[in-house]
Amino acid sequence: MRWVIRIFVLGALATGLTLLASLNSGYVLVALPGHRVELSLNFALILTVAGFVAAYILVRLLVTTLELPGRVARFRAGRRSAAAHDSLVNALRDYFAGRYARAERSVNRAVDLGAPADLGAVIAASAAHELRAPDRRDRYLAGLAADPARPDAARAVSEARMLLDERRPEDALAALAALPKKHTAALRLELRARQRLGQWDLVPALVDQLEKRGVFGRDRADTERSHAWRQLLEREAGDAAALAALWKRVPDRYRRDIAVASAAATAFHALGRCTEAQEVIERCLDADWDSRLVTLYGECSGPDTLRQIERAERWLKDHREDAALLLALGRLCARQQLWGKAQNYLEASIAVEPSYAAHLELARLHERLERPEAAALQYRAGLDIAVSLLNRMSGGRREKLR
Repeated sequence: MRWVIRIFVLGALATGLTLLASLNSGYVLVALPGHRVELSLNFALILTVAGFVAAYILVRLLVTTLELPGRVARFRAGRRSAAAHDSLVNALRDYFAGRYARAERSVNRAVDLGAPADLGAVIAASAAHELRAPDRRDRYLAGLAADPARPDAARAVSEARMLLDERRPEDALAALAALPKKHTAALRLELRARQRLGQWDLVPALVDQLEKRGVFGRDRADTERSHAWRQLLEREAGDAAALAALWKRVPDRYRRDIAVASAAATAFHALGRCTEAQEVIERCLDADWDSRLVTLYGECSGPDTLRQIERAERWLKDHREDAALLLALGRLCARQQLWGKAQNYLEASIAVEPSYAAHLELARLHERLERPEAAALQYRAGLDIAVSLLNRMSGGRREKLR
């Protein structure tokens, strides 16, 4: 339908122009030296329009001819840029798919075609690292221009990650030190490096930052901080003054943590500071029960054993079936020479859960009371439990003597 309308419009326009030309009887006289040219006005108008169109076409052809080299260069650059982009995308796809050799080749081709050299070097270095080619990796990284005023975060983080994989935490920290302000990924890498170096005093602050940024949940952050405080306490286990000062620095919430309290109590007990060990254990057990701490409580020989017995008996009201608590009470009563109560508690512990330690303590009690036959029975029962545990741990296998 549209072509019918267009034909009708063109026909009407041609008819109108023809009628207009038939009504126009004017002429154009061109006088030149020795020549006179007379043209009708209509023909002169047609020549003028045709000359304008010819001149326009000629100028356009001339401009297009002059611009042709630039257009060809831009076309080639566009194709080159598109090829570089495709190669870079393929390199990333191959890298994340685990095809590291192909990724390295693709990214090198992308850089040759004009892809960003710094990004290509980082990807190629990461691929070479995964291929266990440290020489190529270091060559790629060395090719990156290091500007202290504007450090490359991608290079610093990637290099630190690779150095940590090689168990070189000092060098990883040196790489991260170039960053004026560490973002989340850099903080996570720094945390790993500090932990591997045993710099546990710096760990809680890093965990706090990562928790604020949502990297760690509350439980994970508490676990990391608890582990750091435990490692610090174990490190200071040989120095009583340093241990006491460190324990004062431990936040109150972690003093009630089972693992942290156990490390502190064990360290105090090893140094002969049983009073401090008892305080640590009592405070923790009042907040959260743990049988391992109770066992250590029974081993602490403080100056006031009767107070320890009273405290443990109060716990017994809520934990009557705890074999470790009954064993601890048996040890404390034996230390106070309350032989009857000690025997009752030890036998009750064995009744709840037979253990080598309980049988051994009961055997020693019988020896003190000059009951050699009863002591021998307890020694034998304890030995049977110990052998059973060893068989269970070794799967019943015995090494042949050579």
